[in-house]
Amino acid sequence: MLKIQNLSASYHGHQVLHDVSFEVKNGEVLALIGPNGAGKSTIIRAASGVIPSTGSVRTNGDDFHSLDPMQRAKYVAVVPQAISLPPAFTVWETVLMGRTPYLGFLGNASSHDEDLARQALTRVNALSFIDRRVGELSGGEAQRILLARALCQSTPILLLDEPTSHLDLQYQVSLLELIRDLARKENLAVLIALHDLNLAARYADRVALLVGGRLDAIGTPRDVLTPEKISNAYCLPVQVVEHPFADSPLVLPGIARK
Repeated sequence: MLKIQNLSASYHGHQVLHDVSFEVKNGEVLALIGPNGAGKSTIIRAASGVIPSTGSVRTNGDDFHSLDPMQRAKYVAVVPQAISLPPAFTVWETVLMGRTPYLGFLGNASSHDEDLARQALTRVNALSFIDRRVGELSGGEAQRILLARALCQSTPILLLDEPTSHLDLQYQVSLLELIRDLARKENLAVLIALHDLNLAARYADRVALLVGGRLDAIGTPRDVLTPEKISNAYCLPVQVVEHPFADSPLVLPGIARK
């Protein structure tokens, strides 16, 4: 599992994450939700070692802070938000970069590595892109390639920062269904930052509500997505009703009082 304890982080001397602690179990999808600036992306970046932080991020007793980047990359794969990929690389070359922790920077991919890359591209419905240059892709296509690269990395932990932000509705649904299916079948611990509360309600096993860099609530979608908690966090009246065809709550914005 992924175990985060007393995680804190600062930008330019300003603390933006305050002693956050939670666990993500094997086979579970935990969604980070909260208003802009709440700390969702900061947790993903701090947990993956992209930014400095205090506290601990552990799996199997190993603290990520004590591992070098190559060692850490065998534990956790990251799908970052709106990253600019090297435009001259092909999709095939980009996805194979997921094997770098096992091959080194100059290692040659084996047939096993190539099989993993094809499987990852197939999973995100992007095998037809294999010979295209990354610079030719749309934002949504590039996001799917980032996920394929992470899947090719073959890690027990997957961190995703707003992976649906550049996708249309069809691919939002298929991507989140894929992530949930991978968590179940491959026993992955998945931590995902999501902007859309209703996507979090439908596809996450648990949600963690962040407000002002602090953990405000954590639990099942029904436990956390209540009118009181969401209204207080987003400073907006909301209604929470039963989804008409899914077994999940549905958050609807109310009418703000003037």
